[in-house]
This record gives sequence, structure tokens and C-alpha cells, in this order.
Amino acid sequence: MRKMRRKGLASMAVQTVATPTVDLGPAAALSCRECGHRVPLGPVFACEECFGPLEIAYDFSAYDTDKLRARIESGPANIWRYAPLLPVPADVADKPNLNPGWTPLVKADRLARELGVTGGLFVKDDSGNPTHSFKDRVVAQALEAARAFGFTTLSCSSTGNLAGAVGAAAARAGLRSCVFIPHDLEQGKVVMAAVYGGELVGIEGNYDDVNRFCSELIGDPAGEGWGFVNVNLRPYYAEGSKTLAYEICEQLGWKLPDQLVVPIASGSQLTKIDKGLKELIALGLVEDKPYKIFGAQAEGCSPVSAAFKAGHDVVRPQKPDTIAKSLAIGNPADGPYVLDIARRTGGAVEDVTDPQIVDAIKLLARTEGIFAETAGGVTVGVTRKLIESGALDPSLTTVVLNTGDGLKTLDAVAGTGLTATIRPNLDSFREAGLA
Repeated sequence: MRKMRRKGLASMAVQTVATPTVDLGPAAALSCRECGHRVPLGPVFACEECFGPLEIAYDFSAYDTDKLRARIESGPANIWRYAPLLPVPADVADKPNLNPGWTPLVKADRLARELGVTGGLFVKDDSGNPTHSFKDRVVAQALEAARAFGFTTLSCSSTGNLAGAVGAAAARAGLRSCVFIPHDLEQGKVVMAAVYGGELVGIEGNYDDVNRFCSELIGDPAGEGWGFVNVNLRPYYAEGSKTLAYEICEQLGWKLPDQLVVPIASGSQLTKIDKGLKELIALGLVEDKPYKIFGAQAEGCSPVSAAFKAGHDVVRPQKPDTIAKSLAIGNPADGPYVLDIARRTGGAVEDVTDPQIVDAIKLLARTEGIFAETAGGVTVGVTRKLIESGALDPSLTTVVLNTGDGLKTLDAVAGTGLTATIRPNLDSFREAGLA
């Protein structure tokens, strides 16, 4: 059933390529998530046998656990400390890139008290990346693949954050960028994507329309030499999300968290965080124990949440209508795999309304001084809802992801402003009740 759902898109996107041997570190091949068929490393993302999605397969057999841990801990304070576990060349840290990652894991005690969490609550705050979202992680991986395969233009379909990350990474690397977005994105994200000097193209339609167009462009001569980070470079791009799992565990003292709450757009971030956790267990870097992964969506675009609650394996597309535009993907590519992981780990997928998103943004800002974009409001709002429903155990260590900076989505909290306007004297100050 899953293979049949993917056939339409995959038939357009499978490319026949003759790729020279490339140095992408421990990456050994591309492997189909559905049937296990393997192909050499190259700019392809769909299996030629069953049209399932391809992902990176590695050879970690030569690693010694203690030496690997020491190597990681002595590495740079960015994602390249994990280069031995990523599809990148050994000299990646010496190349011009934005060096994202190693963002704070904030112990959120005041938020924990508000939510009734007693087992330890942490916010993985990725708003401090170079373009102020987690997308810098995944683009950094895709950039190395683009270099390896000789692409001259870096591109993507984007709900906003990715467009800025691609523009910045391409500018730093000296590549051309041309990115595609829905025409009605938040103005802050439009400006941030455009400022890096690349080409920014608005598509009349939603993100799913943009993504379909990019898939068509790949198969056209006009797209020759283009590396689409989240299409033909998707297997490499997606691996960047694993670094969130790596960092969380290292920052917890090489321990697995008991529970994670992760936002869902395409679903790739959640699935790769799970992959990263399993790799750390297999390598002996963390002790194996159960963990639960919860997915978070906005009610106005909640196809995965709807499928989870209905007990379905098929994710039915929805037309997005939410302020959380960075999560507004109505037909999420990794949706079925999110369902698998939530069920396998004993987690869940939940959603919140737009007013609940705004309340959660303000709650996180008021308690921890973290101004999250709407996706962060979704994860905090869903965390509160999961605790209230009993699905999330407040006595366990819980990590909530904030994937972007609230300055990108100011419209969501536009009603927030001055407490009072006073004359410049003490009487006016006291009259306003501020004394």
C-alpha cells in the first residue's frame, strides 16, 4: 500500500546517473527503506525497484566506542564533531560552510513547574543556528553532497526556513542559489531568504504545489546541474536531523532522554532523530533503554495526527490552514514512518489549535526567555496537551524541540505590545499602576 502511494512522485524523480566515486566519509550506499535494495551513492532519492525512499547506509564496523566518544568530545562546537557518523568527507570542517549546531539544551525548570513536569524538562533550542532555524543542519549535509556530485546551483522547495538556510549556505560556499516558496509566506521569512542574493521564486499555491514543481524541474533540462537539497539530495540532507539526537544525548551526559516531543512538517526530522538514537545505541555510546517519541502538529495541518488517532497507516493529505506555516505540509513524505515510530516507541501524535500555539509561544517566552517561532509553539502546546491527557509521563526526562526563532513569525503574536504609555515623570508612572 505504501509503495503504491509513492509511485506517482517517484516515477518522475528517479534519475539515471553515472556518478564517479565520491568521498562521503562512512556513507557506504543508498538503501531503500521499503525493500532494502541498495544503489551506489548518487543524487537519487527513490528506489528503482519499488519507488520507496532511499536513505544513507553506513559502515561503522571499524569504530571503537571509547575512541569514537573521545574523538567526538574533542571535536568542534558544531555538527562536524559528529563527522564520523555523517555522509561528509573527513576534511569537512576545513571547507567554507556555516558550521551550525551545538545549540543549547536548556533545563526548563520554570516551564516544568507550569506544566507539572517533575522528571526534568529540557528545551533543545535550535533558534541560535546561523539562519535561526534547525534547517542549517540539514542544508550543511546537502551542501557537502552537492559539492561531491558537482552541482553548481543549490535549490529547494521551502515553507520559509529552508529557503533562508539554502541561500546563506550557497552564499558562503560560492554557489548559485535559486529557491522556491509559496507566494504567501510570512514577510520576515521572505526577506531573510532574499537577503543572501540568490534567486527567490514565489509559486502560486501551497507547499505541496511547490514541491511538485521542483520534482518536475529535476527531470527537465532546465534543472541540469541543480542540487535540490530536499528532493534529489534528500537522503543526505535528511541526515542533518540526526545531529539533534546526537547533541541531546551528549548534552545529557551520553544518556537517552525518556521522552521527546518533535514537530512534524514532512516528518523527516522525527524519523532521523529516531535513527540517530538507534545509531548511538548500536555504537555503544549510550545505554540502551526504552524511549518515547511524540509528534506535534498544528490542527490546521494535522494529517499525521489524524491518521494516528484514527488508527490508520495511510496519511490522507490535507489543505493547510494554520499560522504554523513552517509545518504546513499537507502531504508529508515521511508521515507513514512517523506513525510507525510513534507506535513502536509508545509515543503519540497530537495537534493544537492556532490560539493554543500563540499561548504556548508566550508561555515559553515568559518562563524561559526563549522566543520560539510558531513550530516551537506547537511543540510546547502539544507537550501541555499530552501531559493533561496522561499520554506523556511528567515524572520522566522530557526534551521538547524549538526549531526556530520567533522573530521569523512576529505576525503570530502581533497583538503583544506596550504595557502602558506614560509621561516622563514619577506621577505618571504611579498612575499607571507600575510602582
